[in-house]
Amino acid sequence: MAAVRAASVDESSRRLAIVAELAHHGAEVVARARREGVGDVDTKASPADHVTEVDRGVERWVRAVIGVQFPGHDMVGEEYGGSASAGRPCWYLDPVDGTANLANGVPWTSLSLALVEGGRPVVGAVLDPVGGVPIVAAEGRGAWRAGERLAIADPGGEDPLSGRIVTTELAGADPWPGFVPLLEDLATRHCTTRVPGSGTATLAGVALGRGVAAMVHRYNPIDHATAILVVSEAGGAVLGHDGSPTLAPAAAPVFTGTPSAARALAAEYAAV
Repeated sequence: MAAVRAASVDESSRRLAIVAELAHHGAEVVARARREGVGDVDTKASPADHVTEVDRGVERWVRAVIGVQFPGHDMVGEEYGGSASAGRPCWYLDPVDGTANLANGVPWTSLSLALVEGGRPVVGAVLDPVGGVPIVAAEGRGAWRAGERLAIADPGGEDPLSGRIVTTELAGADPWPGFVPLLEDLATRHCTTRVPGSGTATLAGVALGRGVAAMVHRYNPIDHATAILVVSEAGGAVLGHDGSPTLAPAAAPVFTGTPSAARALAAEYAAV
């Protein structure tokens, strides 16, 4: 039994090392593009839906490494697609989360790489846009940035949103239904809303103390699976559309944050 546990720990460590290295590679590519120029910017579904060779190049590299290291796993990526087979582990990748920011000179982008098993993320990495530093997390092993374990403190208080910042994202370039009423309702509680431009970094940011709660209107494991794992492993709350804890959200909204603030944000959203 001890040998089985040791093998499991060793595999978890191997996965963590691989995702950290891949995240470092993505950070280096983005940093070089910011120094030397992004190059050609193409569009996909609309003029606001950007893609660059940075996105494509990082995804090709990650796919090549994952294919060699985990040949029995599936992979789904933002740029080259893929599909998840029932019962097989699947890697989800967004090589540059926040490409609109990258294409327009806004220095706030991330990366999301997560291994999902049984519908739940079990290991992954995102990039902290501040310094392009990888944040890695594994189920039961915590979330870490630059060797420091992340921990979310719940400030509590009569109103956990009052005087605080909540982050969210748009639906591409559009406000999602209820976006403006939610901002207005939060403002009456003296809560300020920010839209940074990277759903991955937005949801995971609460683990770094960037606001007390965050939400995206539609969950997608390509963009958000690692972020919810990071928050959960840092001791924060991850809530589904009905306000219940989950690490396997449906496509509906997902909320992260300190426990009291995430509950308050979910309740506010449900009321609009």
